[in-house]
Amino acid sequence: MTTTVTVMYPNTPGSKFDMGYYLDTHIPLVNKLWGDKLISVRAVKGIATPDPATPAPYQVMAILEMESPDVLQQLIADHGQEVMGDIPNFTDVSPAVQISENIG
Repeated sequence: MTTTVTVMYPNTPGSKFDMGYYLDTHIPLVNKLWGDKLISVRAVKGIATPDPATPAPYQVMAILEMESPDVLQQLIADHGQEVMGDIPNFTDVSPAVQISENIG
């Protein structure tokens, strides 16, 4: 089974998130450094919850799919510092990261 990494940026009131930088610079950086090992990469923007009075818990989520946890560990070892080091250039929140096994 393949592995999915979800990088979730909390929708913290008053936080900054430069969507232009994220889409035009950060995602291309990830594709450049990790692209040959990635099956897919996509970004989704949180817009709502089922309760109209409650905002989306995450402003943006990146969803990256690769062949295995071993591939992920190699990507992190090779380029993790550069990818993670770019985060302050577009946001002031710390992302939550979840590693998942795709089961269906």
